[in-house]
Amino acid sequence: MKHTITAAALALTAVAASAGPTCNAPKDSWKPEAQFQQELKDQGYSIRNFKVTKGQCYEIYGTDKTGKKVEIYFDPATGRAIESK
Repeated sequence: MKHTITAAALALTAVAASAGPTCNAPKDSWKPEAQFQQELKDQGYSIRNFKVTKGQCYEIYGTDKTGKKVEIYFDPATGRAIESK
């Protein structure tokens, strides 16, 4: 029983650690995805993957203008970076 509880606790910790931030902006205030991606490209980002997270943020995987790999969460209304890994 103790091993089951420990395993469950570790699994929950892993899920919580991988969960990204939560954005609370109403959808009607979001920048259009295509426009936002173009703004990032204009800043020198290369986007390999773009998605809307469960927390309702924009998230990109790609590289910055120096070629460094990035994973960044953005507020979809303001375009402000919220978290990066």
